[in-house]
Amino acid sequence: MIIFGTKGYLYQLAILTFVCGRCGNPSAHTLRKRVTKFTLFFVPLFPISTKYTTQCTFCAAEQKVTGEQAEQLQAQAAGGQGGGQVYGGQAPQQPHQH
Repeated sequence: MIIFGTKGYLYQLAILTFVCGRCGNPSAHTLRKRVTKFTLFFVPLFPISTKYTTQCTFCAAEQKVTGEQAEQLQAQAAGGQGGGQVYGGQAPQQPHQH
């Protein structure tokens, strides 16, 4: 018997401050990376999906962003430009089970 499946990982890449497109408040937004990996016998082997999102800390609205946009936002956070960086780095959060 072969046991296979997927497992999700959620990483917080940065926290930036900008105006939310939904609520209109200038608030902190978390930039997150969600990676889904193929598992064989519960061992994660390789990524099959990578998605980036920003989430408003005021209204919890989530917006998808491309990989290029995520890199630009991370660069802004690292450089402290235009975003009022609060946190920059890659801190894994709790794994997200599927």
